Amino acid sequence: MLDFKNRLKGGIIGSCVGDALGVPVEFKSRPFLRENPVSDMTGYGTYRQPPGTWSDDSSMTFCTMESLCNGYDLDDIANNFSKWRYESFWTPFGIVFDIGISTTKAIIQYKNTNDPRKSGNNDERSNGNGSLMRILPLAFYLKDFPVEKRFEIISEVSSITHAHIRSVAACFIYVEMALQLINGMDKFSAYHETTLIAINYLKKIKINPSDFRQFEKVLNGQIQSLEVSSISSSGYVIDSLEASIWTLLTTNSYKDAVLKAVNLGGDTDTTAAVTGGLVGLHYGFESIPADWINKLARVKDVLNLTEKFYDAISN
Repeated sequence: MLDFKNRLKGGIIGSCVGDALGVPVEFKSRPFLRENPVSDMTGYGTYRQPPGTWSDDSSMTFCTMESLCNGYDLDDIANNFSKWRYESFWTPFGIVFDIGISTTKAIIQYKNTNDPRKSGNNDERSNGNGSLMRILPLAFYLKDFPVEKRFEIISEVSSITHAHIRSVAACFIYVEMALQLINGMDKFSAYHETTLIAINYLKKIKINPSDFRQFEKVLNGQIQSLEVSSISSSGYVIDSLEASIWTLLTTNSYKDAVLKAVNLGGDTDTTAAVTGGLVGLHYGFESIPADWINKLARVKDVLNLTEKFYDAISN
């Protein structure tokens, strides 16, 4: 059985590698990638960045980890996001080349108010995957917290940029899935347990029925039975959540999962990042191809932060 450190490194590095695999083909269609599938780490595509370049997904994940190394401080996490946007903190090459609309608006709002509890967008149209893509570090931080506290903190951290209940609930379900995998469950048992926890808790807090119905594919316990045509890979938060769990359950290795995620097309970097997080912590750090890890931008910095984060969480 994999130990906690192996799973943590697998999840964080697995997410970053998935992100980097998807960056060169972001916005490419599924039919295009069916004819021209990604099979290795490439570069100079959509953003004309070299191989191994990660995007805002990983930058904001690293900003979150950097803050959590000193304990939970919502203001500090938000400040790190602002430093990333305005000072290129935790960027691969000193520039921000990709940032979502809702995230941009939220960071501007935070800059103006200095209040992370009022910065995020909470309208229905602001349900992109910009908080889901960076939420994984909380799974490691919150592993010993009761479910009520887990939801509270996940809600606060998501809401820095994405405050609508759909984004918050998607982050909650994703973190719960990660927690079951961290605890050593096989992936199907982890999925089953996640659905039970999520259904019970979301009903307990009386989530709006119209919002709850948005999670039907994820929470009915049968997502692995869906055909690929039923899985979307847009920037919508629920599409990303569905794609990550479906891909985990319909593949048998880290490599197969992240490549399958990328080749779904659309929002390729985020789909592969959120998938890579789950499959990386499920299969462990050694399951990630070493040559992909070695091609990552700032690989030593990324690995050092991961070690620092592990040490902080462990202590």
